[in-house]
Amino acid sequence: MPEQIRQQSRARLLPRPDGWSLGAVLIAALVLAPILSVVWIAFHPVENIWPHLLSTVLPRYLGNTLYLMAGVALLTASVGTGAAWLVAMYRFPLSRVLDYALLFPLAVPAYVGAYALADFFDYSGPVQTGLRGLMGWQSMRDYWFPEVRSREVAVLVLSAALYPYVYLLARAAFREQSGASYEVARALGTGPWGLFRRVGLPLARPAIAAGVALALMETVADFGTVEHFGVQTLTTGIFSTWLTAGNAGGAAQIASVILTLIFLLLALERLSRRNARYHRMSRGARPIVQAELRGARGWLATGLCLVPFTLGFLLPVGVMLGHGLRNPGAWVSPGLVQALVNTLTVGGTAAALTVGGAIFLVYGVRMAERGLPRLVLPLTTVGYAAPGAVLALGFLVPLAALDHRLADALEALTGHDPGLLLTGTAAALVLAYVVRFFGVAQGAVDAAFGRISPSLPMAARSLGRGPGGTLGAVYLPLMRGSVATALLVVFVDCVKELPATLLLRPFNYNT
Repeated sequence: MPEQIRQQSRARLLPRPDGWSLGAVLIAALVLAPILSVVWIAFHPVENIWPHLLSTVLPRYLGNTLYLMAGVALLTASVGTGAAWLVAMYRFPLSRVLDYALLFPLAVPAYVGAYALADFFDYSGPVQTGLRGLMGWQSMRDYWFPEVRSREVAVLVLSAALYPYVYLLARAAFREQSGASYEVARALGTGPWGLFRRVGLPLARPAIAAGVALALMETVADFGTVEHFGVQTLTTGIFSTWLTAGNAGGAAQIASVILTLIFLLLALERLSRRNARYHRMSRGARPIVQAELRGARGWLATGLCLVPFTLGFLLPVGVMLGHGLRNPGAWVSPGLVQALVNTLTVGGTAAALTVGGAIFLVYGVRMAERGLPRLVLPLTTVGYAAPGAVLALGFLVPLAALDHRLADALEALTGHDPGLLLTGTAAALVLAYVVRFFGVAQGAVDAAFGRISPSLPMAARSLGRGPGGTLGAVYLPLMRGSVATALLVVFVDCVKELPATLLLRPFNYNT
């Protein structure tokens, strides 16, 4: 009898895992695998060049990365918060259009903005060519023009592409605040600047900090912009150490520095709002009444909002359209058509797998009342914080070894060499996309699950529906809009991802 009691107690402490919980743990393990692989390779390199990196290139890589992070943090926080404050608090010419137009730079990758700005302002671009023609200058010795390919311009381009992260979150935070707070502040004699500094900014600080953290993660992960401007950062160091020097261990050691920066960034963001709590006192709180800016002040607000929109969207799109219209035959070239097909294939496949895996994981965690699935759920967002180059390194090295062993085994069994099944196809690229953007899909799906009343699935279960039936009959129809949004966002992010695509795409496979 005592033995039976002990067995029952052990069964309660160690519940038998069901299929949903087991699947959730397996998905989480897949997402975390490349990060752990990078750490393992960094601590067990074939050739340890860490002392050489410390004494030569690593200080320069780290210094440039920190410089970009500081500049982007300052500009994105200032521009994103300022633009959000103007459109949330005031009415001015084109304010309703700019309310949405300020988000458009999210659709343009930062490296496209870098190519466009360099093309427009470089020595052979229309700006300097026009100046030489207008003033009669013959060469660079006759005039001075700011250096286009520099760290400062890289900061400007990255900020123009990434400020919408701050703008989107800050705008929502300002609009969700109660208008009564501002009415009380005005009654006490607080002016417009005081309202922003003493009321709006403190209440929106968590949202601004989260937006800046997202922008800095993208800055650390960027490769195309810094490569085009010749700025050597930690991400470019991974490429040069791995592809040029052929040292995967050294590249993993640089990648570990990037992961350390990312984790420090996440920790600082959480620490900055550790004890801060902001709540609306009631659902019926009065909304903010927008003040109207007339005359010169209104047009000044319009001009200030147009500057980031122009740099982040109008300039790159205009330059691309100009080149496209001058070369109409390129629109139907076989290479472009094939690249479009490849993009739709890998992006669509990755988006479907990512969102499907996120639905399975979140539902599996909800089915497991306790245990390992709930512990690993927060860890699956790490992939979004890790740059594409880091994930590519974590995937390619172990997958290449697995690929060779699999090919050797199949050749021994069949007498035919099948080639590389994973790294020789787009499979590795799709896996990298899934891990890279799993956190995006998981966040959207988790929020969608949370908006569904628990009584609806309970009613379905009471009518005989199992877990799978409840998911298909209750949750998915109600989550249709959120799932579609998650698919779209993940697909767009896959299309914009450059480092992982460059490192993992098969030969002659362009997107």
